[in-house]
Amino acid sequence: MNTNPRQIRLLDAVRARGSMTVEQLAEMLGVTLQTVRRDVQRLAEAQLLARFHGGVRMPGSTIENIAHRQREALNAEGKARIARAVAAQVPNDCSLILNIGTTTEAIAKALLQHRGLRVITNNLNVATILSANPGCEVIVAGGAVRARDLGIIGEAAVDFIRQFRVDIALIGISGIESDGTLRDFDYREVKVAQTIIRQAREVWLAADGSKFNRPAMVELATLSQIDRLFTDVVPPDPFPALLADAQVRWDTARA
Repeated sequence: MNTNPRQIRLLDAVRARGSMTVEQLAEMLGVTLQTVRRDVQRLAEAQLLARFHGGVRMPGSTIENIAHRQREALNAEGKARIARAVAAQVPNDCSLILNIGTTTEAIAKALLQHRGLRVITNNLNVATILSANPGCEVIVAGGAVRARDLGIIGEAAVDFIRQFRVDIALIGISGIESDGTLRDFDYREVKVAQTIIRQAREVWLAADGSKFNRPAMVELATLSQIDRLFTDVVPPDPFPALLADAQVRWDTARA
């Protein structure tokens, strides 16, 4: 499904609180109970929410991400806007690393008209997308392939990435917590992403609104290690202050 702005606000609210009643959601969103129930029904069918009597909660946990197909559907329009905003800032004739994630896959699609790119990736979906661009050389990291999303992880991937020094790392993330830490679910994936950050002259983070205040178990980095943030919403408090303190340039890709 392609979530609308109201449904994204609903998801963000449930994620921030853990669970909410239908009545609380209706009051917060300024809509009828019937509208909330329809939204909840659609989001539950897409397995983005879990229902209980009178309310909803998040279906996942801090230790396991939702499935790749569900992540592709979650705020697909917002991710596409972010991708276009990132691509507009990426110059031709530069070197990039793209990591695992549905937002970086959207960025890969937005880069199909670029020329002179050299792209290193540990994401087989990104490699497949960009292989259709004759003006792009794609270099794929070695390592273990994670079947659920075709990400390449493990020490072999870390060693491979260490060989390179690129102009820009374009990274996605599972969650940004209110203390300014960037978090993900798989320790092996995190080790590769940390290496990507170290091997880039600039680090650009692409994160849609669902990532703010989303918990995940493993710390990947902090906002101070990021140069630019591309998102589709105005970050909620306390993130504007955190971004300012970390001297991160923040770009909002509006509809």
